[in-house]
Amino acid sequence: MTSTASAPSRAILLAVAAIFCFGLMDVTVKAVSPITGTLPALWARYAGQMLIVLVLVAPRLKSVAHSKYPKLQIARSILLMLATFFFFQALGRIGLAEATAVMSLNPVLITLGGALFLGEALGPRRIGAILVALCGAMIVIQPGTDVFQPAALLPLIAAFCFASYTLITRRVGPDEDVWTSLFYTGLVGSVILSGVVPFYMPPLSVQAIVLLALIGLFGTIGQLMLIRALSQAEAGLLAPFNYTGLVFAVLWGLVLFDERPDTATLIGALVIAGAGIYVWHRETRAG
Repeated sequence: MTSTASAPSRAILLAVAAIFCFGLMDVTVKAVSPITGTLPALWARYAGQMLIVLVLVAPRLKSVAHSKYPKLQIARSILLMLATFFFFQALGRIGLAEATAVMSLNPVLITLGGALFLGEALGPRRIGAILVALCGAMIVIQPGTDVFQPAALLPLIAAFCFASYTLITRRVGPDEDVWTSLFYTGLVGSVILSGVVPFYMPPLSVQAIVLLALIGLFGTIGQLMLIRALSQAEAGLLAPFNYTGLVFAVLWGLVLFDERPDTATLIGALVIAGAGIYVWHRETRAG
């Protein structure tokens, strides 16, 4: 592997690892939501991130809190909070794999948005990979089935919010400290939600406290890796790999929630994985 290929390769690995962590977070949310409700889980996501970031950057908090793009940082943080809120709501209403499948439309939005607003290349390989992965998602979703109920609009809205967040993150990424972006994401979400969550927080068991803590941990690690990935590669290159979240969702749904995927889901997951592997091979290897 050449030195010119190492940067996109690292970015892709970071992006997939981030999606894996977000998958663990979603699994934890699905497990704790029946106990606590959605808002406490959402609060734990951002309050946990804020606490971890403050501990890690305490010696240089002043410099981390300084942003070259404060308005964009606030906008991206609000968009991510909304994306998380709508997706967490969906997890309480439809299956993990189904919610992730609808949410997986966001790579199309990211790639198109990157070309329209960031001037990123939109070559035939990227277009092809997106279309193939989208076909895989459609195989899983199976239009006309019960997935297309009103609740399916929740992850769709989340996809639009997350795509917008990703594009802004890509815009500020090369010029902004990773920890600054992470700081603002946790700050905005935790401040807003801390004013609301006391009215919705039930008495917590030890199990619920542990699960809420894990939500903050998984979310923070995933967020850090995603920001680093977007600082090293274009959003359009990384977009197809968002579909790996669907593969993870199918596996977690089967192992933890006994949500057994049908043949169409398995075929769609293989198509999605194949598209991602193809782009990785073409973009990270010479020739």
